[in-house]
Amino acid sequence: MPVAPLSQKEIEDRLAELPDWSADADRLTRTYRLGTHFAATAMVVHVAQVQEELDHHSDLTLGYNTVSLTVNTHSVGGAITDLDFQLAHRVEDLAPGHGAA
Repeated sequence: MPVAPLSQKEIEDRLAELPDWSADADRLTRTYRLGTHFAATAMVVHVAQVQEELDHHSDLTLGYNTVSLTVNTHSVGGAITDLDFQLAHRVEDLAPGHGAA
């Protein structure tokens, strides 16, 4: 099924479900602050597994105890699509305090 860019209104509506995420014209972003470097590294591994399952890969940045994600869909010129929000929701489910990570 083809993926289409979301309108600004659709993006704003969907961000209401992800209050710690932000968006600019062409990407979703979120930084997670974890307790330790080990926890941050483990989260990167879990996010990578989800990315493989969805066949949708974000940019990940690992800091000492932080993990930052930048998400957009390259196949539609780097716009924000439903696939980006699917990934964001899955990552939220992994985050400490939300689920399995």
